Amino acid sequence: MRANVGDTIHVPTRVAGGRDAEGEIVEVWGEEGTPPYVVWFGDGREALLYPDPDCRIEPGDERGE
Repeated sequence: MRANVGDTIHVPTRVAGGRDAEGEIVEVWGEEGTPPYVVWFGDGREALLYPDPDCRIEPGDERGE
């Protein structure tokens, strides 16, 4: 998995009835776009994320940024 600052990461929930999370990657700590990532979520949380294979990266330029 590789990402850039400004990309969106989609994190599926593992809780029945829960909501998937979506956040903006604000820092990439790994080499050449690899994890971990610092992610800002819309509810104001910021987290260091080591995404699992179920996560999906959406490049920022695909959203018109």
